[in-house]
Amino acid sequence: MIGERLKRARAAAGMSMRALADKAGISANMIKKYEHNLSMPSSGKIIILAKALGIKSEYFFRPTNVTLEAVQYRNRHKFSNQSLKKIEASVLEQVERWMELVNIYPSFPIKPFSPPISTPRLLNSLDEVDGYANQVRKSWDLGLNPIRELIDALEANGLLVIVTDIASNERFDGLNAIVGNQKIIVISSNWPGDRQRFTLAHELAHIVLNGKLSKGINVEYACDRFAASFLLPSEAIKSYLGESRNHLEDKELQLLKQEFGISMQACLRRAKDLGIITESEFKKAHKKFKDNDWLANEPGVEYEKQKTILLEQLVFRALGEELINESKAAEILGISQMKFHHTRRLGNVA
Repeated sequence: MIGERLKRARAAAGMSMRALADKAGISANMIKKYEHNLSMPSSGKIIILAKALGIKSEYFFRPTNVTLEAVQYRNRHKFSNQSLKKIEASVLEQVERWMELVNIYPSFPIKPFSPPISTPRLLNSLDEVDGYANQVRKSWDLGLNPIRELIDALEANGLLVIVTDIASNERFDGLNAIVGNQKIIVISSNWPGDRQRFTLAHELAHIVLNGKLSKGINVEYACDRFAASFLLPSEAIKSYLGESRNHLEDKELQLLKQEFGISMQACLRRAKDLGIITESEFKKAHKKFKDNDWLANEPGVEYEKQKTILLEQLVFRALGEELINESKAAEILGISQMKFHHTRRLGNVA
């Protein structure tokens, strides 16, 4: 129904009924009637509402309707109920377009996600969680080298990754959820690449560690430990830094960050967790980070932001196989038909 879609779009835009009414030039009372399906907006009003909300009018008539289930946020406690509604509405709009594409294919060309490996028993310590992350890497044939294209690795193993442009003031990192039978991970486009990568690995941990942790193990600590191990395996960091050190140079941490795509802070903590440096040396180095304001802004060039092109790839594949036309392709990608046509012609005017 258009009412539910209007309500969701308004939540995603972070607008009250009054704010939308003022922007669209429609009374707040009429907006309320639309949202409660007590009145149906005309085609002209739908165009006005879509423009006010910054969306395409086709959104209101999309046949696919999805819900997010088993939603797990990273740092959920930071968000108000209003922020949660805004985040989930934005994510749902993108997931909806994804699911519409899935339903277009007679046989979707991406394999479904399945747990990479099973454990015969519960994981009883963070060290065992660390080891399990290495097992997952091995089961996915990732070896011990840096995972350059982390999103590609997740997508190749059946996880749907969405990079969403949630407003930076929401302080949103990421979440994982289920839509139908599809597991998804969502990250924000507003963070540096190393933070995005850690969030991706952290959300992967929530998925693969579900039901595998003994009572008494803090889930968030376990997911952080898994993420650090998945991005920077113990054998790899020890080959770079050695088995035991009295002190680590800042430049060593920066080079590790550039090589493995994990923050200097996480590299430092990883060295402490693996016994490469002592607790006292870790605290000393952490204080230096704090004093230099490196906890918020690490020195050096920002690590490249993560991106996904899978949706675009599959849209053009569907177009090539004549499963959709240009109009539908543009709608799924959330761009104008003119822009899509320009993209399809590789940017050529002729």
